[in-house]
Amino acid sequence: MMNPFSLPTELEVGGELYKIRTDYRAVLDILTAYSDPELDAADKTQVLVEILYIDYETIPPERIGEAVKQATWFIDANLPADNKPKPVSMNWFKDAPVLIPEINKNIGTEVRSVKYMHWWTFFGAYMQIGGDGLYSSILNVRQKKAKGEKLEKWESKFYKENQALCDLDWEQHQKEREAVEKLIG
Repeated sequence: MMNPFSLPTELEVGGELYKIRTDYRAVLDILTAYSDPELDAADKTQVLVEILYIDYETIPPERIGEAVKQATWFIDANLPADNKPKPVSMNWFKDAPVLIPEINKNIGTEVRSVKYMHWWTFFGAYMQIGGDGLYSSILNVRQKKAKGEKLEKWESKFYKENQALCDLDWEQHQKEREAVEKLIG
């Protein structure tokens, strides 16, 4: 069992320890790939294994499933999973401009300027985001809309004024709009 007061730097797969990339940027690259609709499940698995495991080529092919399971444990920061599907309410890449300032506030430094920060440290700061900041408002609106809940009056106003920030599929809408504009000149 892992010591909850230490930061893992390797994962056990098939009884062997494999060093992993623990900087938050590596994990964000993985999560960005996982939200890419152009990658299929096999591509996403390959991205996960190749980015996270430093010596990924030494993992036996029959152990890749276990390597993915261990990687998921690491990315989830050892938090228990309830295995219930949840609606997607955030996108690390899209939300970065409003998310990073909140993480900076929680950590007390500009995280993009540090050479290294363990994923669990970064993720812990993310998990502490709350209050009345912009990102919290965006997340609140997204979660209510995903659950089909009625927005409060202020939330509806906020959504109308910040729809591009609140909608996760804004990039797709923008591409569709540009395609229509090209067609009609």
